[in-house]
Amino acid sequence: MNNEKLPDWVPASGHQLRLAGVHFDAVRVRGVRGEAVLHHLTEATDGSPGPIVREVARGRWTYFLIPPGSSREYDWPPGAAYFGPEARDQYVGIPAVWGNTYPLSWRGAPPVEGVFVDAELLHEIVTAQLCAPPDEEDPPLA
Repeated sequence: MNNEKLPDWVPASGHQLRLAGVHFDAVRVRGVRGEAVLHHLTEATDGSPGPIVREVARGRWTYFLIPPGSSREYDWPPGAAYFGPEARDQYVGIPAVWGNTYPLSWRGAPPVEGVFVDAELLHEIVTAQLCAPPDEEDPPLA
């Protein structure tokens, strides 16, 4: 790793739950759709999408970490859940950078202090992936 500083909310080992809305907000997308969003985000940012956590158990979720408080600025489509400052506490699992962190891992580079996924770009990509119009060949619904 280079000289860039890890955020203080990244655990030294294993993984820990962190309260969303304090150090970061998160947008969660499930399975292959999360992988598609990650792919398009990586392409759009020349390989530097920001901090992204992948869960390989259960729902195979992908969590995109955005600046704290920014999740409320967007109308996230069905299939994307946002975690931020809410009336009830919401937690996101955060893995360490090294060692056994199963079932969580960082996608791409480890997080850097003050660097997040671009919330506006993420919203555009998530909306495009989850709200794609039906095929023109599909019959209209009655």
